[in-house]
Amino acid sequence: MIRPKMLFSDQFSFWVLAFCLIIQSAYGFYLPGSYPHNYVVGDELSVKVNSLTSIDTEMPFSYYSLPFCKPPGGVKDSAENLGELLMGDRIENSPYRFKMYTNESEIFLCRLDSLSADQFKILKERIDEMYQVNLILDNLPAIRFTQKDGYFLRWTGYPVGVKIQDAYYLFNHLKFNVLVHKYEEPNVARVMGTGDAAEVIPTGGKGGSELPGYMVVGFEVIPCSIMHNFDSAKNLKMYDKYPSPIKCDPATVGMQIKQGQPLAFTYEVTFEESDIKWPSRWDAYLKMEGSKVHWFSILNSLMVITFLAGIVLVILLRTVRRDLTHYEELDKEAQAQMNEELSGWKLVVGDVFRAPSNPSLLCIMVGDGVQILGMAVVTILFAALGFMSPASRGTLITGMLFFYLILGVAAGYVAVRLWRTIGCGDQKGWVSVAWRAACFFPGIAFLILTTLNFLLWGSHSTGAIPFSLFVILILLWFCISVPLTLFGGYLGARSKHIEYPVRTNQIPREIPAQKYPSWLLVLGAGTLPFGTLFIELFFIMSSIWMGRVYYVFGFLFVVLILLVVVCAEVSLVLTYMHLCVEDWRWWWKSFFASGSVAIYIFLYSINYLVFDLKSLSGPVSASVYLGYSLFMVLAIMLATGTVGFLSSFSFVYYLFSSVKLD
Repeated sequence: MIRPKMLFSDQFSFWVLAFCLIIQSAYGFYLPGSYPHNYVVGDELSVKVNSLTSIDTEMPFSYYSLPFCKPPGGVKDSAENLGELLMGDRIENSPYRFKMYTNESEIFLCRLDSLSADQFKILKERIDEMYQVNLILDNLPAIRFTQKDGYFLRWTGYPVGVKIQDAYYLFNHLKFNVLVHKYEEPNVARVMGTGDAAEVIPTGGKGGSELPGYMVVGFEVIPCSIMHNFDSAKNLKMYDKYPSPIKCDPATVGMQIKQGQPLAFTYEVTFEESDIKWPSRWDAYLKMEGSKVHWFSILNSLMVITFLAGIVLVILLRTVRRDLTHYEELDKEAQAQMNEELSGWKLVVGDVFRAPSNPSLLCIMVGDGVQILGMAVVTILFAALGFMSPASRGTLITGMLFFYLILGVAAGYVAVRLWRTIGCGDQKGWVSVAWRAACFFPGIAFLILTTLNFLLWGSHSTGAIPFSLFVILILLWFCISVPLTLFGGYLGARSKHIEYPVRTNQIPREIPAQKYPSWLLVLGAGTLPFGTLFIELFFIMSSIWMGRVYYVFGFLFVVLILLVVVCAEVSLVLTYMHLCVEDWRWWWKSFFASGSVAIYIFLYSINYLVFDLKSLSGPVSASVYLGYSLFMVLAIMLATGTVGFLSSFSFVYYLFSSVKLD
């Protein structure tokens, strides 16, 4: 009787321990995507620097491209993922050093004896172009508060300097305010009274110290322009105490930069205990000015669009079902007589499944569209669940690239199976279709990125993709994406093709003259899908080009689902309208009926460039913007066009398989 009790006790202890570990993991799993760091008083905190950014040029530059102080051990790159490199982030160490909960003031960093002509020129350019310096402490970007018309505005980073009349002033003194919160360890085991598990979970600060631990929950910076006494700073070393007190007043400037003039940099830091808890420390960034979603306006738009799309769908289903029901209620003699007096979509029964022009291109575009749409759905779903938060820099881009590579199987399968369906089961040429599906969209993307990269390389921007990363991307393309797409094509060649429910005549039926150009109606059909996403598109564009944090992925997922539904309905309605006027060339038109939303998105991008990014300076910046917009529009066209085509194909198949016409 003793052994079963011991066994039960061991099992109970094991499950309690597992439960406690899960609770601890859940405690650390929140929006920032990293476990909270517990610092004891006196622990060293290291500040990192990111690329200099500006919404006036959209071209990031290295922090150390300006004559700033360098750390004593030299500049070292921090660990970066693939997404950070593609986004132009270059995170490096900095000379700024703090000690947890230790206030310091008048800390001398370094002195530049003479500002050279090139350094003076580049400083003026960066100030004119309103470049921001981006600092990071414990994965939190530095945030700056300004007051305007009684409102507090929040900004990430601080400007390099300011221009007043014809004089340039440099912000050479930084006042840091670090918000900390006392560490609260979720010691569930102690509460439950299980001593075995409690021994496993550490308490207190680092190394078992009984000193209170603190977590960084805020990182604020106030930049100041101070005219230092260069003679008194001549013999100072880094981190020495500056001999005279420094009063940091952001409303005044004193350090005017001139060629041949020396520069000195200082900083101060204060720690403040805050009520902000670690899971809520990103709230200040997610509530930045201009990032609030106008929920009522968006919900109103979504309700109206959903209501209109529902009406269109109901009318269409009622019309088609009435035709089918009426036909099925007739006897065979009446059906034979009716076949002689057919009209509308019933007349194209012998041509509706006739192969379209350029069938291989259509198969390739549909296959790539499935791959892109699948990537978007999975990525946004994972982001909505918190796996790809804004705090985890680069994970969103990395995740998109990973899912795109894996979904090459779906692209190859859909492209080859559609190719065999159009060819009535013929497997000839499936390898060529799968190969081109693996190279079509990535090839265009590679061409666009290479062209933009040469422009960014010429400007010495960190937004340029390094050559080594180019090699990695090519290897990922040809070593992962292409083989997976070919494998998917092999599966598509092995699977049974879709058999048409009706036979196709040898001689194509003449299409009657139309009252209006059908392609005009197809292009106009993209306005309804565009109406479902243009509000959300504004916040996405602001996140990409205005440096604002995008975080409402749950809402974005809802908008994506609604967009898919509306694209399917619009394409289905247009296909039915074309069949009713005896136009059997519905294949490409069903694709572009929903894919034409990309035209309106591109026009919106140009409008955003003219009115929202009107300060964008230089042909290189405009070319980079238009190049990335073209890349985005192409991906959207393939994804939305695929939704429209597949829904129309399913509808046409259902429609003509329900009526047996001879």
